[in-house]
Amino acid sequence: MDFDLTQEQNMLRESVGKLIAQHYDFELRKKYAKSAAFNQEMWQRYAEMGLLGLPFAEAEGGFGGGPVETMIVMEAFGRGLILEPYFPTVVLCGALLRHAAAPAERRELIGRIAAGEVKLAFAHAEAGARYELAHVTTRAQKKGDAWVIDGAKSLVFGGDVADMLIVSARSGGGDTDPAGIGLFLVDAAGGGVSRRSYRLQDATGAAEITFHEAQALPLGLPGEAFPAIERAVDEALAALVAEALGVMGAMQETTLEYIKTRQQFGRPIGQFQALQHRAVDMLIAVEQARSMVYYATMMAGAEDRTERRRAISAAKAEIGKLGRKVGQEAIQLHGGIGMTMEYKIGHYFKRMTMIELMFGDTDHHAALLADLGGLF
Repeated sequence: MDFDLTQEQNMLRESVGKLIAQHYDFELRKKYAKSAAFNQEMWQRYAEMGLLGLPFAEAEGGFGGGPVETMIVMEAFGRGLILEPYFPTVVLCGALLRHAAAPAERRELIGRIAAGEVKLAFAHAEAGARYELAHVTTRAQKKGDAWVIDGAKSLVFGGDVADMLIVSARSGGGDTDPAGIGLFLVDAAGGGVSRRSYRLQDATGAAEITFHEAQALPLGLPGEAFPAIERAVDEALAALVAEALGVMGAMQETTLEYIKTRQQFGRPIGQFQALQHRAVDMLIAVEQARSMVYYATMMAGAEDRTERRRAISAAKAEIGKLGRKVGQEAIQLHGGIGMTMEYKIGHYFKRMTMIELMFGDTDHHAALLADLGGLF
């Protein structure tokens, strides 16, 4: 099987790599991480490069990219530790729009997303759901010709800066029934919407959001959105493990460079054989992760739900374990400086830890994989 990138894909990788190297200085990132400010200048650069419209069809105002192009961008963003809500807006909400919205609804939003004019967030997780996608207690009711939403959503990634929210809400069925769940578009600054924003441990933004008779527009058919949610989350997880690969690669390379230059007992600590073995173990873990990322990327668009979910859960569980191993080794080999907020290795480990928890931790996806009969 040929895993080589096409000429266009290689150009994309080089362009995104240069963008991060030239404009995403670690000191600038720390400045934004300490405040609630949004780096609008960087967001516009993503728009100018076509990254905000990357996964959307050209006929709808996008650039016609697929899972491989998304993987390339997300790996580079993992290396750069970007704070902007690319994942919530373009990857996650983008997948929801592609799979749930009607063509007219997509056309209305995709052009604005691609131009950097609007940021979206998926308001789905709720207290007590414990990673179960079908656990939705937020309610949607039709009053006259309009829909209104009542309920609360937790840990809305990118919800702190979102202009519009895609909200999952139930118009029928029990609290954990897949049937009866719909997707609705809500103005984040509209009436009946209350938002409490905060920074997560990795400095990315999120929010707790409550709705009290908030006006909403349905995306697709109300009550029939769960298959689209499930598929969108699978595609988002494939992108998320690609970001994890970028984080792991940066941790491995940074640690290798550090042990080559850190002096102890009159020579670089990288000359000690025990540390060389640990550095090699880190490299092997990164390459194992790369294989799983490629597998998840290839299967992200699979029509067979069981095979797709099996591949995605396997990748998420394995990269959760490998990422923890690489992160722990990186911190230990850096010694005391690895524990400081002034040095970047700890920030990478924080991001890796956050990725491991998003949309199901390692144990959750290992259990899902077992329920599906294993990888093979």
